[in-house]
Amino acid sequence: MFSIVIPIFNEAGNIETLINEIHISLEKKYNKFELILVNDASNDNTIEIINNLKKKYNIIFFNNNFNKGQSYSICNGINESKNNTIVTLDGDGQNNPADIISLLDKYFSDDDIYLVGGIRQKRKDNLVKIYSSLFANKVRSYIFDDGCKDTGCSLKVFDREIFLEFPFFDGIHRFLPALFKGYGYKTDFINVSHRTRIRGMS
Repeated sequence: MFSIVIPIFNEAGNIETLINEIHISLEKKYNKFELILVNDASNDNTIEIINNLKKKYNIIFFNNNFNKGQSYSICNGINESKNNTIVTLDGDGQNNPADIISLLDKYFSDDDIYLVGGIRQKRKDNLVKIYSSLFANKVRSYIFDDGCKDTGCSLKVFDREIFLEFPFFDGIHRFLPALFKGYGYKTDFINVSHRTRIRGMS
């Protein structure tokens, strides 16, 4: 068993498709999981859509009473999760749920690995976002030597108990490879696909 944690902010146009894709992608191999959605005070009809999805799927849903940011939402979901293996991905649909299987396969193949992160290939973002991310990754990698070329990829699998050892700070989800390695835990990374955002805004 594992828990999937998805932070959401104004993703009314994406969340239903994403949740359907997750179940279709995992139903044959990893069909026993806990799905946690954390709504970060969206001001569209995200809540209405999630409530409708709850009629079809077993979804655990938390709603922040005001916008607290992606890091807080992820931590909130992880704190409330029941399983020690955590999967995270964005709610905008740019992470492909089909890649979750590859990350889980790698994670469960080696008891010494405590985090597996995705490295986005052929990113479907605008050039400003791509180049600013590349620059940030190079600076971070130089400073922390975490071995990760794309720490901004939200698609990750990791150990909950170790995560809860870390002190919380805003942006913690971007530094998980450095934190796990800094605490002495083995990490690994695999290439994953990246998709164009069809609806909504980052």
